[in-house]
Amino acid sequence: MEGKKVLVVGGGGRCHAIVDALARSPQVGRIYCAPGNAGIAAQAECVAIGDTDVESLKRFALDNGIDLTVVGPEAALAAGIVDVFRAAGLKIFGHTKDAARIETSKEFAKELMQRHGIPTASYRSFSDYGEALAYVSGRPFPAVLKYDGLAAGKGVVIAETREEADAALRDMLLDGSFGGGRVVVEDYLEGPEFSFMCFVDGERLYPMPLAQDHKRAFDGDKGPNTGGMGAYTRLPFITEEDRSFAFERIMVPTAKAMAEEGCPLSGVLYGGLMKTRDGVKVIEFNARFGDPETEVVLPLLESDICEIFSNIAEHRPVAEVRWSDDATLGIVLASKGYPGHYEKGFPIRGLERVEGRLYHMGTARRDGETVTAGGRVMIAVGRGRTLAEAHEVAMRDAGRIECDNLFHRSDIGHRAFEK
Repeated sequence: MEGKKVLVVGGGGRCHAIVDALARSPQVGRIYCAPGNAGIAAQAECVAIGDTDVESLKRFALDNGIDLTVVGPEAALAAGIVDVFRAAGLKIFGHTKDAARIETSKEFAKELMQRHGIPTASYRSFSDYGEALAYVSGRPFPAVLKYDGLAAGKGVVIAETREEADAALRDMLLDGSFGGGRVVVEDYLEGPEFSFMCFVDGERLYPMPLAQDHKRAFDGDKGPNTGGMGAYTRLPFITEEDRSFAFERIMVPTAKAMAEEGCPLSGVLYGGLMKTRDGVKVIEFNARFGDPETEVVLPLLESDICEIFSNIAEHRPVAEVRWSDDATLGIVLASKGYPGHYEKGFPIRGLERVEGRLYHMGTARRDGETVTAGGRVMIAVGRGRTLAEAHEVAMRDAGRIECDNLFHRSDIGHRAFEK
């Protein structure tokens, strides 16, 4: 029997990890990826359609007999791709536009948590710049300011001073940097952050291994915030009790709350959580796989991911989701200058020498060779029985990649090694 035709929407490292997992499924015959990248092209046929061009994606799926579509980025969910595909009779893994509000609106998520007693920081919302600044100025710093909408990972500012808060509020409410709207002001929490992703369908949840990513650009957690310079699994500072609390008191009640309020989840629920002195609390929810967490979590999946995606898309229970107990660690190679200004088009060599997994994040093909095409360019993922082994493999592979314009951190996972 001919295998299933699967379309993956997106083109970064997260989507490369999804494509790689699908390529291991005996059910899958052919994989397409829109728009994809140079690394994904080795495992899927890349299609030149943008991830928010919903109508073109729908036509492609109908014309090519796609059996299943898997959505990677949040922008596609916010554009209503799931609603459009389902209306056309197409099977798709991902949340409806309504359900994706748990990520696309910070205020919606905070109100939901408040109504249903899900532990998170106290907050207030503002649309008026003057009111917001007056409120922040009358409270202790640092202040956590969140733009109420999608901002490509740049909509959260932790302001240490009134001047920093003023600049951030002007950006968010006056200058149109984010499109205008509302701002959520939260109490500042302290503690280690971690990512808890679950496959979810209505009130059924299937947990994934915990992960932690490193946001700062340079070793020692120095430098500007980025989209993530690496990630790892096997977190020694999160106990089994912490994990159980996070699942039973945060992830499960959130799925139940969304179902009760008429916008059930069906895809991936990502909990950005923090272990504070007062217990585990929610920092944010996302409505899709995290990046770069996906790149270290999915290699550990031992079940057939196509079956998981298909069952959830059809609202059928998943029999079992099995995970390896190995450790994984990923090191991002980024363009020099990232997350600020950087140049593209630098040749990348040595890819054939890599022994572990290498997921492309921002690459392209030019004149027969792979070149840089983004801020975060690729992620080398090591695997081992211990985190130290995984770190050694990832560092060795990162060192094998030759490019004049890449840099990477050498201390990913240091919080675990310090324990």
